Amino acid sequence: MTPFDARPSPRLVFGPGRLAELPDCVAVLGAKNVLLVTDPGIVAAGHVARATALLEAAGIAVTVYQGSHVNPTESDIEACRSFAADLRPDALIGLGGGSSMDTAKGCNFLLHNGGRMSDYRGYGLAKQAMLPFIAIPTTAGTGSECQSYAVVSQDGSHEKMACGDPKALARVAILDPELTLSQPRSVATLTALDALSHALESAVCTKRNPVSSAYSGEAFRLIASAIRPVLDGSADLDTRGRMLLGAALAGSAIENSMLGAAHATANPLTARFDLAHGHAVALMLPHVVRLNATVPAIAAIYDKLSSQIGVPLLPWLEETIALAQLPLPAIDPAAIPELAEAATHQWTGRFNPVPLDTAGFAQLYTAAIPSCP
Repeated sequence: MTPFDARPSPRLVFGPGRLAELPDCVAVLGAKNVLLVTDPGIVAAGHVARATALLEAAGIAVTVYQGSHVNPTESDIEACRSFAADLRPDALIGLGGGSSMDTAKGCNFLLHNGGRMSDYRGYGLAKQAMLPFIAIPTTAGTGSECQSYAVVSQDGSHEKMACGDPKALARVAILDPELTLSQPRSVATLTALDALSHALESAVCTKRNPVSSAYSGEAFRLIASAIRPVLDGSADLDTRGRMLLGAALAGSAIENSMLGAAHATANPLTARFDLAHGHAVALMLPHVVRLNATVPAIAAIYDKLSSQIGVPLLPWLEETIALAQLPLPAIDPAAIPELAEAATHQWTGRFNPVPLDTAGFAQLYTAAIPSCP
């Protein structure tokens, strides 16, 4: 067996209504003055008011920062750090989607380590301690609650940077499916497709190992059982719970392994054409799965996943993505050489089971883009 290192998961507090246990989770960390990082949409949904009321009733001081943006940039992280600096919090809470959690994690990097997020691109580059962090997802997709990486876009180029450190991993992740009921259907759709891609890519990446495979296999089982009702708008609370837990376990699978070419090709599409991440991944994922299945060992993994859904994986995947009714993105095929070159610089692409160079990435884009205007 190939040697590997396994990273621990946060404490997972799962189930409807479990947000009520937030004060106890904070108290266990010894924190009395917390910064809650979120965005205006989560404030409008009422989740922030509920969380702050719970904390204040328990005698825990809480300050809310609601300046998180989708695809947070280095400047966004610096704005959060500047807000937090004078407050001297003793714990951070990220309440919202992946962007809120990434903003909180990014702020945590800078509060005691200084510099800019680009200084931490890679893994384990933060030398000083970080504050305890509690992650509370309100979407079921990114798995950020179970990852020690903050994904931040570089100012100017908008290139996504993965900035990781074991100290950035959440101590606790509260997975309350009631919080996901407020998602707009479009958000639920894109985050569900992202979660599915995480399970499938982590299952076959070159860093897979027995621990990550256990996470990715169970993540796929849960997500596959829930994703179609999520996409067609018929999901009930139980289905939302399976999707939320599956997304978290897929995040743990990434934390213990890596991703692959679907994410490597999706990120340049987001940077160049402002295509939503979940949309970009869904566009590329079937073509990457088709390519990876040419490797017998990978085909065997896909066959094992297929046994959980009772049909071949690739047709099921294409039919599932089609249910999302995503609009054709406006991608100029003339940009393929530029996109392919950018994809070669994406860290996740290095772990795809089929090695890819610029020409290989160009072939993937060509397969995915021809029907686009």
